Amino acid sequence: MTLTPHSRPPEALTEKPTHYCPGCGHGIAHKLIAEAVDKLDIRGRVIGTAPVGCSVLAYFYMNFDVVEAAHGRTPAVATGIKRAAPDKIVFAYQGDGDLAAIGTAETIHAANRGEHIAVFFINNAVYGMTGGQMAPTTMEGQRTSTSPDGRDVETMGPPIRMCELLNTLDRPYYIERVAIDGAAGVRKARKAVHTAMQCQVEGKGYCFVEILSPCPTYQRLSPVDALGFVGENMKSVFPTRVFRKNGEVVDA
Repeated sequence: MTLTPHSRPPEALTEKPTHYCPGCGHGIAHKLIAEAVDKLDIRGRVIGTAPVGCSVLAYFYMNFDVVEAAHGRTPAVATGIKRAAPDKIVFAYQGDGDLAAIGTAETIHAANRGEHIAVFFINNAVYGMTGGQMAPTTMEGQRTSTSPDGRDVETMGPPIRMCELLNTLDRPYYIERVAIDGAAGVRKARKAVHTAMQCQVEGKGYCFVEILSPCPTYQRLSPVDALGFVGENMKSVFPTRVFRKNGEVVDA
């Protein structure tokens, strides 16, 4: 098969097969970031940071520098890199357990300071690497290995909505939530990822893109049905839209 310019893999991705489960959204998210890096021609300037979690081996798949961070500390590492090397384009790539649980403090304070980094938050509503436990973003009634009867908001609290939380702060420049729930969703996600990276090239400030992502293994669905779960279940709890643009809050 001859690859057309539209189907050719991004140069910013390596050719190494990934360890992700079939139907996982991480591979799509990696490709979208790599496409933005190629389109903006910043492969020689960009530095990614990734933590413990499903994306722990992200540096195998990115054809540019990626720094491994301790669990939850990715925003702090990204902040240090950007302040030490302000000419670099720096992004953090994190999952929901990492960003919204152990890394909550680092996430909120990096956003509150308006650090010049982009954050790509993969929300699949479950801990995907360690056995499918309940995550901060697990939805009410959703069954996991540690909430076998479903998340009970009376004892476990409701899911945390990170875009809404960060949008209460003054310093973020751009906040958007998108969903990998089909072709149209991927196109919107591609645009959001590119916008966040473009803002970094232009020195605009802190950008946060939440990507609702399928996890067929722990959603216990087929890859196709997992896309439907994102579109039909997750988007009703985590509405997809732009929350902050050009530093200004966007009304719902």
